[in-house]
Amino acid sequence: MAKIKLKQIGSPIRRPEKQKAMLIGLGLGKMHKVVEVEDTPEVRGAIAKLPHMVAVLD
Repeated sequence: MAKIKLKQIGSPIRRPEKQKAMLIGLGLGKMHKVVEVEDTPEVRGAIAKLPHMVAVLD
């Protein structure tokens, strides 16, 4: 499968616990961290719920 690069652009401070858990599930957690993950519907759904904290690179 294809891979996509994600970059954390928003802070998890003062965010609901569910959003913090989604960030950790994506492999993020610190500002400006970049990770490469599989492009699956589950990952796309998490990105859709966090547009204010995650940017898709490429």
